[in-house]
Amino acid sequence: MTGRAARPARPVLLLLVLLAGWLGLGVATAGPAAAHAELVSTDPGEGARLDEVPAEVTLRFSEGVSLGAGYARVLGEGGERADTGAATVDGDTVTVPLREDLPDASYVVTYRIVSADSHPISGAYAFVVGDGELADAGAVADGAGVDPFVAAALPASRALGFAGLAAGLGVPAFLVLCWPAGWASRTMRRLTTAGLLTVAGAAVLTFLLQGPYAAGAGLGSLLDPSLLTTTGASSFGLTTLGRGALALLLAALLVPLWRRAGAPTAQETAGLGAVAAGVVLTTAAVGHPVAGALPVFATAVAAVHVAAMALWLGGLTALLTGLVRTGAEAGELAGALPRWSRLASASVAALVVTGVVQSVREVGSPVALVSTPYGWVLLGKLALVLLLLAAAGVSRVWVQQQLGLPRTRPHPRRRVPAHAFATAGATRAGAEEDAVASAARARAAAQARGAVEDVAPLRRSVLVEAAVAAGVLVLSAVLVGIPPARAAVAQPVDVTLPLQAAAGEVGSVQLSVDPARPGPNTLHVYLFDDAGQLTQPADLRVTLTEPAQEIGPLDVDLEPAGPGHWVADGASIPGAGTWTLAVSVRLDEFTAATASTDVPVR
Repeated sequence: MTGRAARPARPVLLLLVLLAGWLGLGVATAGPAAAHAELVSTDPGEGARLDEVPAEVTLRFSEGVSLGAGYARVLGEGGERADTGAATVDGDTVTVPLREDLPDASYVVTYRIVSADSHPISGAYAFVVGDGELADAGAVADGAGVDPFVAAALPASRALGFAGLAAGLGVPAFLVLCWPAGWASRTMRRLTTAGLLTVAGAAVLTFLLQGPYAAGAGLGSLLDPSLLTTTGASSFGLTTLGRGALALLLAALLVPLWRRAGAPTAQETAGLGAVAAGVVLTTAAVGHPVAGALPVFATAVAAVHVAAMALWLGGLTALLTGLVRTGAEAGELAGALPRWSRLASASVAALVVTGVVQSVREVGSPVALVSTPYGWVLLGKLALVLLLLAAAGVSRVWVQQQLGLPRTRPHPRRRVPAHAFATAGATRAGAEEDAVASAARARAAAQARGAVEDVAPLRRSVLVEAAVAAGVLVLSAVLVGIPPARAAVAQPVDVTLPLQAAAGEVGSVQLSVDPARPGPNTLHVYLFDDAGQLTQPADLRVTLTEPAQEIGPLDVDLEPAGPGHWVADGASIPGAGTWTLAVSVRLDEFTAATASTDVPVR
């Protein structure tokens, strides 16, 4: 019994081991931000003072974007439109052509674009042509938020969709894999049908909400034709509607099975599985997985995560509604529970592994885990998952102790003289063995029936699992709409570059910038000769330039910190963008060398 009771702790132990590995892996693999586009550079730059009006304004983001239901505009001092209304998008760059014959004045650039993960990004900044005062862009940007009712309705629709997946996909999967007799259950039919209709309804609601969400409009714009057309033309809209259509198709394919109250054939199971896989894939192929690095891999991981979630929670739903019933179904469930216990363990393992992989991609580092809204919600979800695993462990212990088939020992027999076997011995031995096997089966069946009649401990643990799982689904829906922690936290830069002189490489320089965000930063410079030894040059200069915003070069004040080592503590970086950090070294009277690198500043 002790050995069996220890088994349920394995998923928890696996989760803790993987999380510990993530702490190191997250630091080692921390790289550029993924998902949720951010403004990287603009032309003209923020606060720039120009001699003449430019022909266009360009905005460059950290990933591909679309205008969708959003906009990109340039406004004059009186709020009138200074652009031609023909903004275009080319990958990660938005171009806004300006009208001709514009006067010298201050202009405000305001934008609301949709990132690859379907979330809107908005902002505003100002520049000046001539000697006038710079306009206040903040007043324009303040009104570009998301309507609070739309912001609350979107995660609610996602949570409904996740719950529908658990019932609509998980319940029939439980019947196929663990409880074939359950196809005759009216309760299972109602659960599955309600789940698939919920998936379809949530998909339609999410589709309708996406337009107002992207445009910053209210619920009154749900049926706005222009917003519906824009959403329908996007990959997000097509994928979401596809999910709803596949859910309805699956519900239709299940109707003949419910009518005949029988398990599907192998061919029918394959067809149902293909449609269910489509529902899972269209659920995973939106949001954070499709943006940033390795979208195909991230979508595949998300699909496995969704499928494991549906299997586990769908099985819980079937068990919860079945265990409160009595009669003939009790014995059937007694046979199904051991199979379900094994399936649940596999689902938990898949959830743990894919969850850690997703966390590494979206969070990136332990610092981001504890310092961003995404990380805080993820920690809350993790706490609920641990509680869920504990409740699942109680259920698994009960199943193993109450329904596990006992090992039977050979029945003690009397010693029989050898010559007795010459005539009737073989027949008697066979009869005794049949009797022992029959008795063992009878004891196992009686034990199973008795266990199912006393299911109070199992019912309580399953109820706890279901309640906590509801909280996990809600937090999962919230996470979909929050910028990934990796994108919200600046990443320090640490790089070693070759020093290039007219005659070739003459050594190397190591540069580190921390935290690589607007404001004060710490810069370390280490200079090495050809032999890899720290060296002292005749002169050293370090500059920062933001070419896209026409800022710089700005000299960085360095202080000696040892042989071949200089520090700039509190070096100021004026704003976000891709800054070029350049090093100029004069090694002696005749030799000068340079090195440079781009530093993404968030």
